[in-house]
Amino acid sequence: MKPLQKVAASILCAIFVLMVLATFLLPAPYARQFRDIPNAGPSTAHPLGTDALGRDSLSRLLYGTRVSLLLAPAAALLSTLIAALLGSVAGLLGGWFERIVLAATDLSLALPWLFLLLVVRAMLPLDVPPLVSVVIAFLMMGLLGWQASVRVICAAARGVRDSDFLLLARSSGCKPARLLWRHVAPNLRPLFYAQFFISIPLFILTEANLSILGLGVMEPMPSWGNLMRGFEDFSTLSANPWRLVPLVLLVIVVMCFQLVLPTQEVTQ
Repeated sequence: MKPLQKVAASILCAIFVLMVLATFLLPAPYARQFRDIPNAGPSTAHPLGTDALGRDSLSRLLYGTRVSLLLAPAAALLSTLIAALLGSVAGLLGGWFERIVLAATDLSLALPWLFLLLVVRAMLPLDVPPLVSVVIAFLMMGLLGWQASVRVICAAARGVRDSDFLLLARSSGCKPARLLWRHVAPNLRPLFYAQFFISIPLFILTEANLSILGLGVMEPMPSWGNLMRGFEDFSTLSANPWRLVPLVLLVIVVMCFQLVLPTQEVTQ
């Protein structure tokens, strides 16, 4: 691992430790309102100040980090599993099934993904409990974010379809399901890992976009997206520059994920 990758990995580990220990580090519950000090500046009691409703900004940042960094890998895992199943089966079987899967993938890729998410989310109830909004955001991103990975995995599975070990397994009477599980999937495992890690920063940014527009994680539960919804008030933002901390943290995490992923895995 290169020095820059070690630094990025260390930063991510530190952020994950803070995320896990957020419950013990919170100055106050993330939804508690200090009505006598709204929009307060940093202080000993509130290191990042308070928001317009008097809620502690550090508490909301730590808890929002937990929500965003748990939501994105969960969605990436779901999308990678779907892509691995569809791409591996399509590449192994070939023929009409592969053509149908690739045609559906091309059609999905032709649609603007963010607008598709917005349409799907707008069709669902908007006045849902915060926890339900987290589940909805996770399912939407996971179920709609598999297209790019399918083409990569399908091409890799097609490459091993006529390999000697698969021809030997077929000649010994191995069924397609066993071929897929015992022979194809283990050979494509590094590619599955690469697609999973590539998807995480994409889903982090997607959740932020949805929450900024009010279609992701709902209040009072914080996430990086809804913490940045107040950025449209430039006068308040310029008077309280510490409110840019969620944006800075978002940029750092996305950059670290990009740096940690080894180049050789991405290009497979």
